[in-house]
Amino acid sequence: MLTATYKKQELVFKEAGGTSRGVLNTKPSWFIKIQNNHGIFGIGECSIIPGLSMDDRPDLDEIIADVCININDYVLDYHQQLKDVPALRFAVETAMKGLEMEHPYELYPSQFMNGTEPIVINGLIWMGEAETMLKRIDEKLQQGFSCLKLKVGAIDFNEELSLLRHIRNRYSEKDLELRLDANGAFAPEEALFKLKALSSFKIHSIEQPIKAGQYEDMYQLCRKTPIPIALDEELIGVNDMSAKEELLRVITPQYIILKPSLLGGVMASDEWISIADELNIDWWATSALEANIGLNTIAQWVATKYSSLRQGLGTGQVFTNNLRSPLYLKGQELYYDLHGEWENPFEAE
Repeated sequence: MLTATYKKQELVFKEAGGTSRGVLNTKPSWFIKIQNNHGIFGIGECSIIPGLSMDDRPDLDEIIADVCININDYVLDYHQQLKDVPALRFAVETAMKGLEMEHPYELYPSQFMNGTEPIVINGLIWMGEAETMLKRIDEKLQQGFSCLKLKVGAIDFNEELSLLRHIRNRYSEKDLELRLDANGAFAPEEALFKLKALSSFKIHSIEQPIKAGQYEDMYQLCRKTPIPIALDEELIGVNDMSAKEELLRVITPQYIILKPSLLGGVMASDEWISIADELNIDWWATSALEANIGLNTIAQWVATKYSSLRQGLGTGQVFTNNLRSPLYLKGQELYYDLHGEWENPFEAE
């Protein structure tokens, strides 16, 4: 028999996080602990992004409580039962993996987990005033990042072009890889014009230039774009294998972005990878503002894939009250310290 409990934590940003949907100062996460009769337990994280996650709903606390009360029923088929609450599905999956491995935090063995092979990541630059963004860019470059992801679509487009021009005047394509994330900010009728304007700055890729759900517009954009397009929000809520395959075959993007908290966890993300591989669509994984519990799961899973692309796993640094963990950054490399300690969110109980 299994027992389960949960605990909510409000994560506080060191600096306000600006996206095309607005500015975030805090965000919630729920930690789920599942334990067996022998005292072995696993811990997962249900992390939501207000305004984006399918789990961002007023009855989420009630659903989490029900899952914990009836955990023995849910674990029989939680991938199906929790498909409409993907972050919670990911949390249960992670906790169950911890039980299976008999260690709550060591889930996917690899050279990364041995402390010998880091994961190379991109630096994330939040949206903001151009001057503030330039300051953040300089800081990241001084820290040793050679790939930066910039959020676009929230400030004046000409200002964004000016910002990119300034960056490219100082750093060539060989010295600095630039990725953009529009979070669906461009209107379909203006998207191609904007992509052509952006392409002069040697952009690696752009995530979700137009809002999700506009398959025909996105297909046409992927055919004509001068910048490789990566689908992100487009994948959210697409659960069945047949629907996933149809989406990728219809749109045929250059890349897809895998965010387990938004897609339903590792198994769901592996399904996307299997289809993408068949269609020669490349991918990388990105954390979605999880605390270190969720980030740890994503990093360990990604490390088993041996991807040559830089991953988006730098968001563990953005909170003032993140859980202490063995994960640490050295420049643009994410490491796991074998001798590091975990802060258990349930220790106080």
